[in-house]
Amino acid sequence: MFRLPVKNTGRYAYHAVSSALALVVLMGSMAFTLAPSKSAKRPNIILIMADDLGYSDLGCYGGEINTPNLDKLAKDGLRFNACYNTGRCCPTRASMLTGLYPHQAGIGKMTFAEGKPGYQGTLDKHTVTIAEALRAAGYQTGMVGKWHISETVGRKDNAEQLKWLAHQADYGVFSDPNTYPTGRGFEKFYGTIWGVVDYFDPFSLVYGNQPVKTVPKDFYYTNAIGDTAVSFVRQFGKQADKPFFMYVAYTAPHWPIQALPEDIKKYENTYKNGWQALRQSRYKRIIDLKLFDPATTPLPDFMFPKKDWATNPTKDWDAHAMAVHAAMVDRMDQNIGHLIAELKRTKQLDNTIILFLSDNGASSEDPTEYGPGFDRAGSTREGQTVAFPTKKEVLPNGQLVHAGIGAVWAHSINTPFRYYKAKQHEGGITTPLIVHWPQGVQQPGRLVREPLHVIDMMSTFLDLAQASYPNTFEGRTITPTPGKSFVPLLTSSKAPAQRIHPELFWEHFGAAAFRQQDWKIVRLDANAPWELYDLKNNRSETKNLATQYPDRVTAMSQRWQQLAEEYKVFPKPTAQQ
Repeated sequence: MFRLPVKNTGRYAYHAVSSALALVVLMGSMAFTLAPSKSAKRPNIILIMADDLGYSDLGCYGGEINTPNLDKLAKDGLRFNACYNTGRCCPTRASMLTGLYPHQAGIGKMTFAEGKPGYQGTLDKHTVTIAEALRAAGYQTGMVGKWHISETVGRKDNAEQLKWLAHQADYGVFSDPNTYPTGRGFEKFYGTIWGVVDYFDPFSLVYGNQPVKTVPKDFYYTNAIGDTAVSFVRQFGKQADKPFFMYVAYTAPHWPIQALPEDIKKYENTYKNGWQALRQSRYKRIIDLKLFDPATTPLPDFMFPKKDWATNPTKDWDAHAMAVHAAMVDRMDQNIGHLIAELKRTKQLDNTIILFLSDNGASSEDPTEYGPGFDRAGSTREGQTVAFPTKKEVLPNGQLVHAGIGAVWAHSINTPFRYYKAKQHEGGITTPLIVHWPQGVQQPGRLVREPLHVIDMMSTFLDLAQASYPNTFEGRTITPTPGKSFVPLLTSSKAPAQRIHPELFWEHFGAAAFRQQDWKIVRLDANAPWELYDLKNNRSETKNLATQYPDRVTAMSQRWQQLAEEYKVFPKPTAQQ
């Protein structure tokens, strides 16, 4: 039997897998043999992604959550204050991994096949992933955590679906295994194929391309992701002549908010002063950290003026929910610390570039309203009922409660911006980005204000690997990337002579935006009017200038429409598809 150590400190039992599975994981698809002669000088690349993180959750971005490991990476590396994602989980992942806008990559909405080129629910055949490209360039490749870019195909019978989600029935593969990470360039993979998970017993967990059918009693997914990342680094180190690329995709702090008791305890009194107080304290720290200038990024008005903490009848529940969210972020940071320690122990840290970001802003979703179904089991493996406390009658803690923090907290922890996940205002699409690379970063500790997008990860990593973006791959023509390398921003402290991206584009479920230099148009949905903001002088989008500059709105909206056609936003799926 081949065994993968999920943790080497005794926190978990080992996962046993067959020797056949070991062969799949360790060998993968041996289609690539390129190994540039300069491979020893090329850096290892680790890309770490959080899920639904608030923009100001981390200490180095103004938060009160204990994140010393990420804060240290920021202090010894770089922070970016204008890096963009696509506003939601799976489109961001598809975009980041392919260097394409999400509709070009095939996932313009979610992971459902809807019969149109931009809405295939999985990666388009004319894409190449970072892992495929880097593996062809001689890199070892591995991924840990949330995939969420294979087509989601559930059971037609709801009772069967619920049993499947609760591990009470087995209906085989979770999607087409050819679309799993091991089918898209990753030699090693341990993680979940679907999006939402029970942190104590996740659905769609696989190792390589085989299901992991049981987990230890003390299992917690954030720890398992961190432990396996450490294990993969140790395995990569056995081939010291070959650099590695590893993608670590945490699910934390995506709902359901489920954390370990010792982590929750740290924050049990932290949020008892409520939403408005948190916004004010975070904003002050943001300004003190010089992340933004208060003259150009004022704190927006509270988006929920009818909500007052002093008269909030569920303040105890709400404060506790936010404490659980903080505990999830804290635990993620702890595991990132274990990864850094392993890189230090194996003397790989100096020539490893580590990037940390989030897939979108904090989530306003209230999963208690959804109830059991689709990706939410109504019971545990043993048959215990999972509560969905629509009236906040049960405190969220561990496995037996399925809840989220809700819109008011989401708005608050996205300070200094407005809105949240799925919207294309700054609160939905701006991500904290930390880059740490001792052998490459010049003037550590500085703040980079240049606008970037997750489409740039592909070009940047290929630049680091001394490789080129392919025109064809395995006989397929590849869609050209609109992404750009931002390596020059890392290796020089001088501001670029011109913008890396004169234009940036967004669309998701009708919500849309377009940035042209420092001007941005944005709308809440397909029927909403375009708003216009001067981001140079009003980054927090508090002064809508649409009526003042109607010609600019018209010109920019026409350009947005042109790009929407080019990037496969249209044709859209019909209501029946």
